[in-house]
Amino acid sequence: MDAAGPLRYAWAMKLHQLRYLAAIAQSGLNITAAAQKLHTSQPGVSKQIKLLEDELGFQIFLREGRTLTRITPAGQEVIDRALEVLQQVQSIRALSTELRDEGRGSLSIGTTHTQARYVLPAVIQAFRARYPNVRLNLHQGTSEQIAEMVAQDRIDCVIATGSEQRFAALTLLPCYRWSRVVIVPRAHPLARLERLTLRALAAHPLITYTFSFSGSSSLNEAFAQAGYTPNVAITAQDADVIVTYVRLGLGVGIVAPMAVAEGADDLAVLEAAHLLPAHTTWIGFRRGALLRRYMYEFAQLLAPHLERRLIERAHRAASPAEAAALFADLPLPQR
Repeated sequence: MDAAGPLRYAWAMKLHQLRYLAAIAQSGLNITAAAQKLHTSQPGVSKQIKLLEDELGFQIFLREGRTLTRITPAGQEVIDRALEVLQQVQSIRALSTELRDEGRGSLSIGTTHTQARYVLPAVIQAFRARYPNVRLNLHQGTSEQIAEMVAQDRIDCVIATGSEQRFAALTLLPCYRWSRVVIVPRAHPLARLERLTLRALAAHPLITYTFSFSGSSSLNEAFAQAGYTPNVAITAQDADVIVTYVRLGLGVGIVAPMAVAEGADDLAVLEAAHLLPAHTTWIGFRRGALLRRYMYEFAQLLAPHLERRLIERAHRAASPAEAAALFADLPLPQR
């Protein structure tokens, strides 16, 4: 055996012990269940955990006889770090697959109807030209529905606006900012105003996005601060639906500007940036997950200012606040 042989053997044993440790923690401290999960024997698992405790010099678990009863505070720290190490080992394995065949795979995206309809077509077209063998799965929904997809581990990344508090498990990267616009038929009284006001808006039925009125709403807050109450007639998830009902004369629409960038010759588009707060659209990846090359490139097609090194720094950040601080002084494009 060469000189490196014992070191390689010791390292292999360490990883083996960490896998046993993680399996016990994830099996409710049931050594039998952990052994079955690892396809090994219960005595073998117990022996390796005892060897690890002897090497560390403290107990990871408290025991009553042969039964593990609870994790010690020091043991919890070891388990947390063991899970991180095992995740990194898995990432290294996945990286080897990527380097062997980085042009294949799949990317599941959760996003809103507005992003899917008006922003992503050009991005996806460019992405497909670069990676024709990567399968794209596009899932649409409200912020609540997308957050549920994240919880169910159904998607790799999220593209959404606001609702950051729902996505604490993701690394959030800001893409661009936009301010809502008001749309009305050209003959509508609001179209004749030199400058739109909240008072004028409050006098008409409004049609806007569903998410604007679920929980805390910046739209409601803007009206309240001015001393008015919005008359919400209709809400919808899809901007096309809002535009259709505005054309029918059922109310005044409040939508993202990209929703009326084309094909709205019969509508007047009124600026509302001075009345309503701007929104930031972001792309989010699961914290700690391996980002493959095509994931970086997808993010850069959506937001060219997101350089790979910046994405990597944010993804390695210890907390969402630390990641957000990287973008504090970064100017975002406007849509």
